Amino acid sequence: MAERRSKIDKSNSSGEDSHTFETIKVEVEGALGRLLLNRPERLNAISTTMLQEIVEAARWFDSHRELRVVILSGAGRAFCAGADLQNSPAAAAMPEARHSWIYRREAGQYGLRAADALEQMRAVTIAQVHGYAVGGGVVFISACDLRVAADDASFFIPEIDLGIPLTWGAIPRLVRDIGPALTKELVMTCRRFAPAEAKAIGFINRVVPAADLEREVNQLAAELIAKPSVPIVITKEHVNAVARTIGATAFADGDSLIAALGDEESRAVGATYMARTISRRSSTEASKSSRRSPPR
Repeated sequence: MAERRSKIDKSNSSGEDSHTFETIKVEVEGALGRLLLNRPERLNAISTTMLQEIVEAARWFDSHRELRVVILSGAGRAFCAGADLQNSPAAAAMPEARHSWIYRREAGQYGLRAADALEQMRAVTIAQVHGYAVGGGVVFISACDLRVAADDASFFIPEIDLGIPLTWGAIPRLVRDIGPALTKELVMTCRRFAPAEAKAIGFINRVVPAADLEREVNQLAAELIAKPSVPIVITKEHVNAVARTIGATAFADGDSLIAALGDEESRAVGATYMARTISRRSSTEASKSSRRSPPR
């Protein structure tokens, strides 16, 4: 299990508080909290450390009794590029890791733990989405209560192209949000879908111009904070309870992931996808670097 380095930065009588993590930033000011995915150099790709820190951050937010709303966003050019292909959260669950089955199964549940922690936070959560929202990033969005996307956002779920099933509790949440047929299509085809489609199918609440995204989300948060707290909390818990009764739970994601990671065909497909993606990203970065270099 990756080590986590965190410390309290500041806390004062005005209600301002923050906490330092390695891969995320969190802060609370009065009734409003912010959780920033903070690996911009990797397009906020998800590592094991990030998953563990999100769980810890959710507990930290819940310790603030007057907190009403938490905004989840991503630093830099993207909301979240999905699992880090160069430092995969699934690495500890792979057979060659030579851990016990229990250890590997728990490693396969890291993403589920993080998504559940986001969903179960006492505060209302708002996903503020821009740029890419890929794989695990889509899972994080699905775990939030409300979702606002910029019109330049791009969504896709590449897990099957990686040779693994979509886990982290995503299938039950997607079936709950958009229904069985669309869940099957988006997960099986791995195709990209735009914010307008995401809104039309009920996955996103609002689509706004990219330049207005932060302002719109802050305004929505302010509107929620101004409402009476008791019915807001009851509504969140009531809706979540109803969702659970229609099957929006997952318990065997770790087992499913372990099974796919041990399958020869799935591993071969995943290796090809990762090599192609990493090569494309390296070429893109090299091209950007050459354009930045001064002429000789």
